[in-house]
Amino acid sequence: MKHPQSRGEWIGSRGEFLIERHIADAMAAPHWHDHVEINLLMAGQMTYLFNGRQEQVEAGRLVLFWAAIPHQTIAVSENAPLVCLYLPLVDFLGLPVDRKARQSIMQGRFLAQGNQEAMDALILPRWEKEWQCGSAARRKLVVEEARLRIRRLILDNAESDNSPTHVSPTSLAGQAVRHVELLIDLINSRYADPVSVADLAKRAGMHPSTANSAFRKVLGISVNEYLTRHRIARAMQLLTDTDDPVLQIGFDCGFGSSSRFYEIFKERTGTTPRHFREAVNPRTLSALMSYHPTRS
Repeated sequence: MKHPQSRGEWIGSRGEFLIERHIADAMAAPHWHDHVEINLLMAGQMTYLFNGRQEQVEAGRLVLFWAAIPHQTIAVSENAPLVCLYLPLVDFLGLPVDRKARQSIMQGRFLAQGNQEAMDALILPRWEKEWQCGSAARRKLVVEEARLRIRRLILDNAESDNSPTHVSPTSLAGQAVRHVELLIDLINSRYADPVSVADLAKRAGMHPSTANSAFRKVLGISVNEYLTRHRIARAMQLLTDTDDPVLQIGFDCGFGSSSRFYEIFKERTGTTPRHFREAVNPRTLSALMSYHPTRS
């Protein structure tokens, strides 16, 4: 990712669409932001550690994921040009896509194009150039075309049982990475409980110091920090996708009190849970809750 000054930190959404191109590199720590992110690697290979799994990104194959889930590139081949598109969450929620597919993305699915689409390698670099240098009318067209491409990617995956789930490369399956994958799997399933690092480490069959050491070595943050970020990401999903009371969402995401939930949420995102919900819901929630695409 670009934005090296923001690595390991929340990049607060300003409601902005963005597309940019750079040479991919390994990240020292995970970062997160409330956009849906689309990547197209132009050459080489890249591996994310995302939601407890290693996800390999292949050249010429679009991938899509919700970037509020902490993510980190842990291996990148040399001279790997990468086009990144960032769609604001509120815009993603406004897309007329299958509700279950949308929910699966917000709950941590890493979507990849099943087959290489030759046009992507031509279109995305053109979008990036037009976004950087084009007129307002052309930039608007880029956004409209990108939304359509995202809809097609989601539809392709929804209609196929063969969307690729990449196996962790042997060269990266070191002990520390395996520890991190196991711990994140536990966090994914137990984040709502009042768990401690000691609890998670015990369930994973390792010492708490081993757990934190592995996290710091692989992700650059502690187990507790990842747990907090994961809880916030899930709270954002529930604030967006349900009418559940804010207080209930806080408890359901593992925050022990309403004051703690508000304090941590605002500290990490720059806004309160209620304001976050108000920002994304008025334009989108009623349509999303009632939208049921017709399947052939």
